[in-house]
Amino acid sequence: MIAGSRPAFYLSSFNPVKVLKGSIQMGRWASMPRKVLVVVQFTCSIALIISTVIVYQQIQYVKNRPTGYSADRLMMTDMNNDLSQHYETLKNDLLSLGLVESVASSTSPATQVYSHFSLEKWPGKNASDENVNIGAIWVSDDYFKTLGMTFAEGRTFTGDWKSDSLNVIVNEAMVKRIGLKDPVNQLITINFNKNPVRIIGVVKDALMDSPYSPVEPAVFGHNPFGFVVMYRLVKNAGTHTAIDKIGKVFGKYNPAYPYQYKFVNNEYEHKFNLEVLVGKLAGVFAGLAIFISCLGLFGLAAYVAEQRTKEIGIRKVLGASIAQVWLLLSRDFIVLVVISCVVASPVAFYYLHNWLQKYPYRVSIGVGVFIASGIAAILITLITISFQAIKAALANPVHSLRSE
Repeated sequence: MIAGSRPAFYLSSFNPVKVLKGSIQMGRWASMPRKVLVVVQFTCSIALIISTVIVYQQIQYVKNRPTGYSADRLMMTDMNNDLSQHYETLKNDLLSLGLVESVASSTSPATQVYSHFSLEKWPGKNASDENVNIGAIWVSDDYFKTLGMTFAEGRTFTGDWKSDSLNVIVNEAMVKRIGLKDPVNQLITINFNKNPVRIIGVVKDALMDSPYSPVEPAVFGHNPFGFVVMYRLVKNAGTHTAIDKIGKVFGKYNPAYPYQYKFVNNEYEHKFNLEVLVGKLAGVFAGLAIFISCLGLFGLAAYVAEQRTKEIGIRKVLGASIAQVWLLLSRDFIVLVVISCVVASPVAFYYLHNWLQKYPYRVSIGVGVFIASGIAAILITLITISFQAIKAALANPVHSLRSE
């Protein structure tokens, strides 16, 4: 509306008598609104280019963060009462297929922690220390093996979950949070169980919640009656064939419900949906902004070339080369784009810096992205205006000089 209103009001303000006489003189500031519009358009374009790059870098930075477990070929299925009651036979049948290398159950999936409790007592706790909120997961045998989690120290659970009723395994984040120097064999108290439990092992941190946040303290108890069964396919297993055969095993123990499954790597990818959407929208708007800016720039370049036809003709007669004429017409536009870069960079940095603050695990904004975006904008400008500039430079000066 602004772009269309300006020429409409400007042209309608002319005195018809002066227009017909050709006596209208354009002031030196007549081109200023056009230049301001170019600067505003390219400021938006450059800011959106920078935003697109930073959002992409943030997503890739977090995706490359070590998860602490292997999601490759790892599948999950929610368990109801029927499956839970037949867990051991279900596990044996899955392993006997030859398509599954490991099976385990848990009260939480690999990509979430359902239960949280308060850690009330631990060695070295002071009276002023507040209770620590921790994630709590009950797991079956082979849980850590199935997920590919590794131990920093200590051992895993024994085969008898009842003998492990007062034993727990913690992650490194919990050891660091409560400041335990020698965690193995230390006693801690969790509010759901007033009896102290013994730490028998420490596993390395695994990302089970937000990949953008630090790993939260977690404790693992031993209990095979979980809500989720997890199983890893053997290498080189045909996915469709494996799913078909595994589905029949689940159907044997759970005939009332269809077999449903999730791949852990897909579930992990879903955690980036919002950021991916933001990145795509920024990219789409950047493309639209650049397209609109280029249309205006192309028209303005054609206007300037037409306005300076005689000047270009005289310069060519005096020996100016095509490159010199091209530089003459391009120079002013490059200056406008450089101004846009100077304006867009701090604006983009301000908003992107605030956006990144909500992510504890985030990428840093480097100078390179601003330089690269500026260079990209200048190249786009040169490509857009070069057609008109070279066309004007190649024009025969005889035709332009004899037009009057």
